[in-house]
Amino acid sequence: MRTILITGASGGIAQAMMPLLTDDFLILLGRNVEKIEALYSQHSNKVVYGIDMTDEASIANLVEKIYQDYGQIDVLVNNAGYAIYDDFEQFSDEQVRDMFDVNLFALMSFCRHVGKRMKKIKSGHIINIVSMSGKMATAKSSVYSATKFAALGFSDTIRLELAPYQVGVTTVNPGPVATSFFDQADPDGSYQKSVKSFLIQPEVVAKKIVAAMGTKKREINLPFILNVAHKFYTVFPTISDYLARTIFNYK
Repeated sequence: MRTILITGASGGIAQAMMPLLTDDFLILLGRNVEKIEALYSQHSNKVVYGIDMTDEASIANLVEKIYQDYGQIDVLVNNAGYAIYDDFEQFSDEQVRDMFDVNLFALMSFCRHVGKRMKKIKSGHIINIVSMSGKMATAKSSVYSATKFAALGFSDTIRLELAPYQVGVTTVNPGPVATSFFDQADPDGSYQKSVKSFLIQPEVVAKKIVAAMGTKKREINLPFILNVAHKFYTVFPTISDYLARTIFNYK
């Protein structure tokens, strides 16, 4: 039986993962304990903790408690994150800091505190849910993309550092996923409508994540068409910039 820690446990991707993890012991983290307990009431083999993802000391203390109580984490899934889309000059300092706190600094903290223990026993797997926004820039996602570009850089680096210790690091980079993520990122629903053909169902992402657990998979990029677009973006950056700010400017 694997012990799997999942942050952002009330999110749509995490919810889609649950039916695929019935034989595992789950440590579920999020802001609203009551909501998480209600969502996963049918999954008896679990424990739920409330956590402030912006508080580094709370993260460190909680990881210490989890290891004291349960001994080991086999898989860490960093799933917490959110977006606000707007013109770059419209963001307040508080909005910028909050998005970095949740999307990047919390991810780094969990990786550091759990990863060093995995490194010590030479076993484990870290799965960071990042985004295709960390590979391709799009208008109105300046802060969100910045957090995701940084998360990819961090993940790619620790993959190299942990490889000699048999600890895997996988990044999952989906395009737009049909979850409540857009309740805040796209409150009027216009963006979701414009990218309807690219929307991924959370069950598709969940299956890919669970299938990757315990493997040496480097990254998962979804959907296929956006993975192709990223490769085009890398080879033809000037043309890609033009297309991104004109034809494919959906926000």
